[in-house]
Amino acid sequence: MLRSLYAGVSGMRNNQTKMDVIGNNIANVNTTGFKSGRVRFQDMLSQTIANAQSPTANSLGGVNPQQIGLGVKVGAIDTIMTGGALQPTNRDLDFAIEGNGFFVVSQDTNAEMKYYTRDGAFYRDYQGNLVNASGYRVLGYMPAAGDPYASPEMSNLDIDEASMKPLSIPNTITVGVNDLSLETFSIDGSGQIIGVYSDGNPYLLGQLAVSKFNNSEGLEKAGNNNYTASNNSGQPETGVANGDGFGTIRQGVIEMSNVDLANEFTEMIITSRSYQANSRTITTSDEMLQELINLKR
Repeated sequence: MLRSLYAGVSGMRNNQTKMDVIGNNIANVNTTGFKSGRVRFQDMLSQTIANAQSPTANSLGGVNPQQIGLGVKVGAIDTIMTGGALQPTNRDLDFAIEGNGFFVVSQDTNAEMKYYTRDGAFYRDYQGNLVNASGYRVLGYMPAAGDPYASPEMSNLDIDEASMKPLSIPNTITVGVNDLSLETFSIDGSGQIIGVYSDGNPYLLGQLAVSKFNNSEGLEKAGNNNYTASNNSGQPETGVANGDGFGTIRQGVIEMSNVDLANEFTEMIITSRSYQANSRTITTSDEMLQELINLKR
């Protein structure tokens, strides 16, 4: 059978994969914090018809190898981790990281299974817990033991991977013998949660954790705008925003998808034409086989 038949099939199959990635990018053009995908192709194994020959003593020149390619394959599906545009929302619990880093969330209060996300649209449940849209607890650092609800200037935080805990903005706190009610709160560029209670004093309630990776493109998508660490992402480096290579947290904005619609529609046209060309290769190869069969009538 003609090699071109199989080369055409491989071209159609892998262009379909590329179209799947393009379709997913377009579907997520309005997804908060979404990072677009990109498909790269590689040629498959080539069949060598004749090996290369070096120049001979009789002054004959060298001869190049003769090889026939056997098709195309998907070389990689990349995740483009460039930042998306920041959209103002003026909502107190909408956050975006401007620069490098991910928010850390967990499904359980023990924070054993951690997820990493750029989606900073958070909420307070009725108990004051800081959660995302899926109910995952937002992780951060709490004041050191023996120093609960100290003023921001006096408090110390345990900032390391092991000390991350679910954050909360409680409706009431007890300072000394007084029960205080929450009046307002704010989160600054480093992620510190400052609550002002009924005595008029500010109290440090915690600080948002931020993690980064040596190879953030190696993270695995886990759905719900979350990522998990993989064998090629490296171990998470945990810290706080606005320092040590971490980005700055912006309050009242969310990060939009980084999908470029103009580029996606261009790639869609190219992929469609490539798919059409490969199908024509199969049709033409079939016509050649038909001519061969018709030699004997």
